[in-house]
Amino acid sequence: MITLIIIAVTALVSILCFTGTLDAGAWMFNATKVWRRKQWYRMLSYGLVHSGWGHLFFNMLTLYFFGTVVEQYFGAAFGGTAGIVLYIVLYVSAIAVSTVGDLIKYKDSPGYNAVGASGAVSAVLFASILFEPKMGIYIYLIPIPVPGYIFAPLYLLYCWYMAKRNMDNIGHTAHFWGAVYGLLFPLVCRPDIFRHFLSQLGL
Repeated sequence: MITLIIIAVTALVSILCFTGTLDAGAWMFNATKVWRRKQWYRMLSYGLVHSGWGHLFFNMLTLYFFGTVVEQYFGAAFGGTAGIVLYIVLYVSAIAVSTVGDLIKYKDSPGYNAVGASGAVSAVLFASILFEPKMGIYIYLIPIPVPGYIFAPLYLLYCWYMAKRNMDNIGHTAHFWGAVYGLLFPLVCRPDIFRHFLSQLGL
């Protein structure tokens, strides 16, 4: 239920920005404006804005599939209300945490802007892998699902490599730190989840 609400709010804000009803420039992440002008709200608001329909659709589709899994596991691990609250905290805080690296890196680059919920979605995806490490994940152009425990290190390595190359307009750094945060957050809240993770792997 919470996942659907997040998707609805994100889609609404993004669509209003697409149509010009809202000024996307006022919502997007800009490290210089955050750092110099203290517009800290941008550390969160950028997660509600997307660069286009494809960007919005892919992020929200991924969030739908994996967010519902994490939402259920959080409910089971932490209890009904506490699980809901912690799931919301995971998602919202991941938006900010995932972009801290870019805040430091681009604080003196006023032309750098970023939008999208990818960092938070990565956090949710990796939280789901923590609960179901053998869950199959489909990767573009690969017709068979890749187990989560194999996908996770490959994804992190890819994000790290692409972030170092810095040759496209994708926020690989945000993806990397969002994914790491998605693993750490549930473990900090309840360390014995790691035993569940190992048991799922048969260890």
